[in-house]
Amino acid sequence: MIPGPSRWSTLRRLMPVPFERFPTFLREVASEYGNVVAFALPWRSYLFVNEPALIKDILVTQQHAFSKSLAARVLRLLLGEGLLTSEDPLHRQMRRIVQPAFHRERIAEYARVMERDANEFADRQSPGATLDAHAAMQGLTLRIATETLFGSDESDAARVVGDALRLMMGEFPYMLTPLGSLRSRLPLRKTRRFWDSRAALDAIIFDLIARRHRDKMARTDALSLLLAARDADTGYRPSDAQLRDEIMTLFMAGHETTANALTWALVLLAQHLQIDERIAVAVRGGDRGYVARTVKEVLRLYPPAWIIGRETLRDVTLDGGVAIPKGTTVFFAPLMLHRRPDLFPDPDRFDPDRWSGFEPPPFAYVPFGGGARRCIGEDFALSEIAIVLTALLSRFRFELALGAATRTAALVTLRPAGPVLMNAVRRA
Repeated sequence: MIPGPSRWSTLRRLMPVPFERFPTFLREVASEYGNVVAFALPWRSYLFVNEPALIKDILVTQQHAFSKSLAARVLRLLLGEGLLTSEDPLHRQMRRIVQPAFHRERIAEYARVMERDANEFADRQSPGATLDAHAAMQGLTLRIATETLFGSDESDAARVVGDALRLMMGEFPYMLTPLGSLRSRLPLRKTRRFWDSRAALDAIIFDLIARRHRDKMARTDALSLLLAARDADTGYRPSDAQLRDEIMTLFMAGHETTANALTWALVLLAQHLQIDERIAVAVRGGDRGYVARTVKEVLRLYPPAWIIGRETLRDVTLDGGVAIPKGTTVFFAPLMLHRRPDLFPDPDRFDPDRWSGFEPPPFAYVPFGGGARRCIGEDFALSEIAIVLTALLSRFRFELALGAATRTAALVTLRPAGPVLMNAVRRA
């Protein structure tokens, strides 16, 4: 029997909007019941797994016993059947098609765009001026995403992208409730605004696809590569609608998660001045190793994909005899896993040097997921975060302004709970 709270206790602690209360609830039940916890709401049974060996079982060893969870099905409203939300065999086929756009030589080419945009952004900053770091990082990563994915600066679409993303983030917890599917069909003001934003985004993406079809120039942006791609195993060539889903997924997921990671990096460095000074020396001296360790530590403490779920397609028994009935939502939370003291000593301490000669157990550190569905844009994201931090921190240190939000909002991604107001101070 897997331990866990009663249905009544679970209902009382999670209502009225369960997803909003998950981070606190999961910390409490892990403390009370251990690293494998069963609980249920009247409409769904859950299993929370906080054990690396079991996470490997879910993502690798027995991956075919699981499908994507309800959260992924909600995200399909915006992203369609892209890599983040699709199931096999479509996922496996499209991953083969998309993969060449993220090979090492392509990342090196994208890095030149990242460096140019990051340096131009840093040069525009006014010492002493207050900025919302989260909004600023979203703007910068949006520009980088459009130029690398589309080969042109389409950041004029930032308002549409921002509106759609903000609406999705706000609605996401409610969409996971029993009335969520009904809510998406009701003529509510927020619902209408969401569908209007999605339609505007579709128009942008399909216009770009049409322009690329007409353009006979040889290009190396991701969209052009995808338009020319075929699955080598089957000869399948994706339709424009499928390309829309893949580009939307790369576009939205990529710029959102990277902007969050960069924001949390600036917050942590503002709170730890010795580490800030050390990384400033590192970026000026070309010490990429220390920069990489700092990024790795930021993603440990603030993994943008803070929770990852699956649903059992049949009865499953995991490593150690953990039996799970068909139809159970099984999930793990890197936000909790990365702060287990037995896996990461002094887990709440921000310490890039912990990664010098240290390697946690397999599947204990999973900011990009793992197995066959590991994030295809991992190297892209790591390069972008390091490049942007190098451009900013070689020129400035950032101080938190009065009223800056440093609390998390655990929605689709791990965002700040409000504007992150910071002052840029020119380094000596």
